[in-house]
Amino acid sequence: MADLNNKLVIAISSRALFNLDDSHQVFIENGLDAYSQYQIDHENDVLQPGDAFPMVQKLLRLNERLGAPRVEVILLSRNSADTGLRVFNSIEHYGLNITRAAFCGGESPYRYINAFGSHLFLSTDADDVRNALDHGVAAATLMASNSESDHGDQLRFAFDGDAVLFSDEAEKIYKSQGLEAFTASERAAAKKPLSGGPFKAFLSALQGLQAEFSEEDAPIRTALVTARSAPAHERVILTLRAWNIRIDESLFLGGLDKGEFLRAYGADVFFDDQPGHCHSAREHVATGHVPHGVANEPSANESIVSDS
Repeated sequence: MADLNNKLVIAISSRALFNLDDSHQVFIENGLDAYSQYQIDHENDVLQPGDAFPMVQKLLRLNERLGAPRVEVILLSRNSADTGLRVFNSIEHYGLNITRAAFCGGESPYRYINAFGSHLFLSTDADDVRNALDHGVAAATLMASNSESDHGDQLRFAFDGDAVLFSDEAEKIYKSQGLEAFTASERAAAKKPLSGGPFKAFLSALQGLQAEFSEEDAPIRTALVTARSAPAHERVILTLRAWNIRIDESLFLGGLDKGEFLRAYGADVFFDDQPGHCHSAREHVATGHVPHGVANEPSANESIVSDS
């Protein structure tokens, strides 16, 4: 019996994988029936790659490097199977080894994320992403970007810390009491590991793949890119050590804009909970907004990313 055990499983929406802007505009302007007919009329027209396409290509190439199917990409779509035929035709055109899918006929596909054993869900629909996070799966709303990584087949992930890899417990103190109280609290709790955030399990699964390669030849590289600075750095380092998780690069920026650093690192995708940081980063790298934690509560000062 087929199963997905011992695989890194990425679930992705059709609009994250391919550029469906034209057909989506038909849906917005003319409704579902017109959209369905448009997709059927164009089902043999190959879709252009979307923002997640380069990352998916690199993920699937890991199977070639490993000589075994250790990465699985699942398509989750609000399309029906009928209108989704264009998506699968495009998958075949590009030679992507994606064979499993859930076409949900207009309803949200997030309910199948756990059934597929997904470690990560990427979508352009913010509501689906929030539902996935509420059900314990790392998820992000992909924001449009024109930037591409230039590191060949090496796959480079970048993560924010608080409310992404870690819980938002420290960020709550910063938001409610300010930088001085945050710094004092983190210094006092330096030896106490932070609780895990929504992306801890994904990072752990990713490192499981990294461990199958030597450090010199690893096709995956990870970076922590955080607004923290000394002395708040110590708790982060000791937390990762307690989790037995290795991060290849750690950038403690002390509030500096993250965009230029992400460009210099060459991230294929960057995950952050702060909408402001995401809008800055998307100018340089593909960016996923993680609508989790205190920064995304209705009372937060920053606006929440809308569907894109």
